[in-house]
Amino acid sequence: MRSLHSSLLFIGTLLTALGYGATFLLTEHFRALGGSEVSTGLTLAGAMVGTFLGVPLVGWFAERLGAARMAALGAFLLAVGYQSLATLGAVNLWTLLAGLLIGLGWGIFYLAAPLSLSARVTDADRAFWFARFGAFQMAGIGMSPIAATALIQQLHFSTATALSAVACACLLASVHLATFEAVSKRPKTAAATVNKGWLRALPQVLATRARFPIMMVGLGACVFTGLMTFQTSLVRDTNLHAGTFFAVYAVTVVVARLTLASFLARVQADRLAVSLLVLMTLGVLVANFMTLGVAVQVGSAVLLGLGYGLVYSVIQTQVINDAPPELRHAALTWFVLAYFVGIFGFPILGGWIIVHMGTGWCLALVLALALAELMLALFRNGGLTRKVGHAGAANN
Repeated sequence: MRSLHSSLLFIGTLLTALGYGATFLLTEHFRALGGSEVSTGLTLAGAMVGTFLGVPLVGWFAERLGAARMAALGAFLLAVGYQSLATLGAVNLWTLLAGLLIGLGWGIFYLAAPLSLSARVTDADRAFWFARFGAFQMAGIGMSPIAATALIQQLHFSTATALSAVACACLLASVHLATFEAVSKRPKTAAATVNKGWLRALPQVLATRARFPIMMVGLGACVFTGLMTFQTSLVRDTNLHAGTFFAVYAVTVVVARLTLASFLARVQADRLAVSLLVLMTLGVLVANFMTLGVAVQVGSAVLLGLGYGLVYSVIQTQVINDAPPELRHAALTWFVLAYFVGIFGFPILGGWIIVHMGTGWCLALVLALALAELMLALFRNGGLTRKVGHAGAANN
């Protein structure tokens, strides 16, 4: 794939990811309107419904319109959703509709963009290109709350004006992605790999090893959104700033992916996933002691960036390579749906826990979910299965 073509996709991805990253500021926006973390959870619940509507659209129309063109549509819907939030004067039922549009747009983009890339690269190069694609995506996610916070604190913009700026970025992303589809032609064989029966294919997908990364990404998404969406709540009443966590996380992910992509592509993926999940779990554990100071907060962000930030592309590659070619689209679709259940579903529970039980209980749940993902990675590799078998043999 030509560098000029890939730059259109990557810049479009970066700008669209700014849209998702802005969800980390929703709590502050709703607090300004008289709401709370519960308002954030309800809005993201609407987003989760939107993703379930958006993801199937990719399967139905990606072959006809082009996956990158579908990704452009997703970016446009994100812009509409954020501009809708920016115009609200109070928390009401319209926030659910705005959340629905955000989820619809992000769901379409999140599946369509990697499909457009996957169709243009070989199996051997997929991990390399996905690592770079993920770097731009994570950069946008991490940069969005930092940029928005700067607009609010330094330039004294309102949260509504900051969200309008995010909407403009998503519109620009839509132009880049549509242009990428126009100038970077798909191989004629690419459309044959698209399986529209992704729902009926679930039993077949679950019969392959692809079931493990699908479950793992859902748990990892809960961990990620637990620390990021509620970072402002976790540091409230302390001398810490949420922007520090966002900045360190974003820089860690981008630098690590761009500098380590070639090396990581050569490492045995199963062992690499386990090692990275250990780092992610340590990041959550360290977050429980964030009140000790900024060094602890930075350490947690670095560990999360190295762990979750790098493992995501590893398991994304696994879910495609673990499935036979005729099931790859279905496997990636379920992978994305599991991700969205965690990303947009967990804040409903997490917001309720923070409001009624406190941040400590929320962090405890996030740690339990991180450990569960690590256990699944070990099961996938057969490590725990072998240990259980050896133990049974010894007892006999």
